[in-house]
Parts: sequence; structure tokens; C-alpha cells
Amino acid sequence: MDKIGKVYLIGAGPGDPGLLTIKAKECIENADVVVYDYLASPFLLDYVKKDAQIIYVGKKGGDHTLSQDGINQLLVDKAKHGLNIARLKGGDPFVFGRGGEEAQMLLSCGVPYEVIPGVTSAIAAPAYAGIPVTHRDHTSFVSFITGHENPDKKETSMQWDIYARSNATLVFLMGVKNLANIAKNLINNGKSPDTPVALVRWGTTARQQTVTGTLETIVEKVKKAKLKSPAIIVIGHVVSLRNELAWFDKRPLFGKRIVITRARAQASSLVSKLSKLGAQCIEIPTIKIAPPEDISPLKKSIENIDIYDWLVFTSVNGVKFFFDTLFDMGKDVRILGHLKLACIGPVTKERLQDYGIISDILPETYRAESVIKAFLNIKLKNKKILLPRAKKARTILPEELTKMGAKVDEVIAYETLLDMNKKEELINLLQDNKIDAVTFTSSSTVSNFISLLDSKNTGKLLKNIIIASIGPITSKTARSLDIEPEIEAGEYTIQGLVDSLLAYYESKNP
Repeated sequence: MDKIGKVYLIGAGPGDPGLLTIKAKECIENADVVVYDYLASPFLLDYVKKDAQIIYVGKKGGDHTLSQDGINQLLVDKAKHGLNIARLKGGDPFVFGRGGEEAQMLLSCGVPYEVIPGVTSAIAAPAYAGIPVTHRDHTSFVSFITGHENPDKKETSMQWDIYARSNATLVFLMGVKNLANIAKNLINNGKSPDTPVALVRWGTTARQQTVTGTLETIVEKVKKAKLKSPAIIVIGHVVSLRNELAWFDKRPLFGKRIVITRARAQASSLVSKLSKLGAQCIEIPTIKIAPPEDISPLKKSIENIDIYDWLVFTSVNGVKFFFDTLFDMGKDVRILGHLKLACIGPVTKERLQDYGIISDILPETYRAESVIKAFLNIKLKNKKILLPRAKKARTILPEELTKMGAKVDEVIAYETLLDMNKKEELINLLQDNKIDAVTFTSSSTVSNFISLLDSKNTGKLLKNIIIASIGPITSKTARSLDIEPEIEAGEYTIQGLVDSLLAYYESKNP
């Protein structure tokens, strides 16, 4: 008999990918198949190994990609092919997550499984809204209640008289559509109409929306706010603490929808920094970084590395692709021992240090002109400089170094290509006015962004959208394409861009 795989029923948490447990992350990384739900954060798929199969089985407002029976059978079939499956379920799999049903099915079919608990939205969403579900001055217990009972049940298990008399915090999950009935039943069974109520939509994410009221007023307030599922309902006196304890939605960039145009492999730093400030980062990579079509010139320069005196890196990508090629050739950093090195920017310097090498020159600012200035006191006459960089790059650096007497060999280490994968998504977001700001981290991100729009209505599409540029060179490219940046980073780094965005919005909302 073939070896049977194992199914891991994993709580993916309430939405904030940072709330995933360490054990859950390890299971995702090692899984052969990942089966995930609508409420599981798509960022968690970044942990999936390259050759794993990813299957979406989300259920949204009655629109099911696969029935529950179909999901159960899928898990069994994959396991019986000897595969290990990470079954990602929003929140906790055993808190209204139907994880128990899936476990029963696996057990009956002889498929081994493990349950990895997750942070349930019943606790996390109120916490992110500034509502503690228990508090010594208000209540010492909490009840989790489904807001959407199984329609096939012959009799209801809802005990409205007990809920109404209870001093517990009541947390209803999946109950937005039944909000009016929930409020009505509680009031009819004796709950005070003045009892505080909060609904938290997309809790723990940058899309979080909170509406508060009382049992008497909440239905009308939710209608006015046009709040829909997914959301939880919190009922009890602890809701009154929100005015005092709200923290998540008070972050300076909370709710700002900011497009990240960097290549996906490099976007994590910018996404992380902006997300911590409350922004909703929308990744629309306009470029992808790839090795050059012809790698032989770079290999030749590495083979002849002994003839060079200096090695100059202008970007993190230059460092990465240079060393990737070096190692692919069966060589290591010892062959660089005779060289002096220069870098543009602290991040490039840090990337170089990852290989155990310290840059001899780091310019004061992060432009090619500053590298030239840094070389002014160094004798370059007849010195040979190797400059591995992008296929399309500014010419000022090699030109000025040549004027100083150096012999510069430019070699293509990588190239930037147009990434078309999210063209349709970008245009739809712009047309629906669902973007607040767009960030550009290089000239190529700007020019490729315009290429994606492929429209004579660029000005109309970008109306009322804040454009943020990492520096003057990028800004110059933007202006040449009729885009005027409202924000330009004072320090030409990712942190500088973040600081400038923060300063801009704080000036608008002091």
C-alpha cells in the first residue's frame, strides 16, 4: 500500500499575517499541497515552497468554489496520493470553522491529521478595535455564538432568554445578515436597548472598519455605513471601552490604500514599513528582475577578475546577480580579496556585508553623482573598474569615472522587464477610486506603470491620487511622462520614502 500523507488543519488567524503561529508557518513551508479559504490572508502563500500545489476553496456570501463535501474529499484524495496537506482556515479551525467536520471525515477514511490552533477573530477583531472581551469592571466571561446556524437543523439551539439575561460579552460570528434578528431577539427577551454594540469588519487588517451603537440603533448605523460581511458582532458593556482603548485604527496611515510598484521580490521591506503604520499595501509590481539574456559577459569579467582594481555596485540587484553568477561558476569571495569596493546606498552596503565584505566607499547620498564625489580624492588614473549593473542604466557614472582616468568595464548583471500580471487589477482599482497613493522607487517603475495603463486617460485615472517618488531621478522620469509627484523622499531610500509619506499625511491631518 502506498504511503498515506498527512493533513494539517491550520488556523490561519484573523487576517493579520503576523498573527500566524510559528508551528503553522513551518507546516505551510513543508506542505506539498496548500488548500486555503477566503478568509486566510494571501500573504501566507509567500511561505509555500516553489513546487507545492496551491488550491483555493473559498466560500464568499454563498458563492462556493467547492462544497464542504468536495473539500473533504479533496483532502482525502490528496493525502492518499502520499502528499502532506496544509489546510488553511481563517481564524481557528475549531471555532465555527468546520474543522471538526473535516477531522471526522479524515478519521473515517484512515487519513492521519493534526490540528494547529489559530488566533480566532472572536478575540482578535475586538482587541484590534480596542474592545477587551473581558474586563474586571464589566464582565468576567464571554460567549461565542454563531450568527448563522446550520439551515438543515430542525430546531434552533439559540437560547435568547439566557443570552439576554447574561452579563457576558456576546460575540456573534457570521451574523451581519442576521443583525436585525439578533438585536430584536435580545431586546424581546429582556436585554436593555441601550446595551452597547460594535461590528468589526475585516478585523486586524488595514481594511478594518468598526461601527458602534446600541441594540436599538445598531441596525440603522450599519446600514448607513454600508458595512457588510465578513464582520463580527460584539455586544456588552465592554464595547464602551473602545473610545478609550482604540489603537489599531489610530495609526497614522490607517486605511490608506497605497500601491507598491517595486518588483515583488523586493517589495517586502516597503510593504512591512507601511503596513506597520496602518496602510493597506496593494502590490502591483510593474517590473520583474531577471538575469540578462546573455550571461557570458558577466562570467567573462568574473573569470578575469584579477585585472580589476575596483568593483562598484549601484544596487542590491547588482550585488545579488553578481554573486549568484560567481557561485554558479564554482568560485567564492576569496577571488575578490585584492579589490577595493564601492556601493551606492546603505541597503546595497548591507547586502554586500551578507557575503562578508565591507565596502571601502559609501557615498554621503544615494545617487551616482555622490559616488563620483567620493572618488575625487582617490587616484583612478589607469585603474580598472568593474561595474556590474542593470541593462538600462544612467551613463553618468561610467562617463565621469572615465574622465578621472579610470578604465571602466560595464557589464550587464540583470535587466528589468515589464510585469503585466496585474495590469487589469490596477486599471480596475484606479477606475473604482480604490487607490490613495502610488509609490515609485525607480525610473523603470514609473515608465512601466504608464505602460500598464496603456491609456490616453492617464491624467483622469490618476486624478486625486498622491504620487510618491523615492528621489529626484525618479521624479524627473515621472514629470517626463506628465506625472507630478506630490511627495519626494528627502533621503533616497525606502525608509526615506516611508518617512516622506508619513510627513505628508500628518501635515494633512495634524
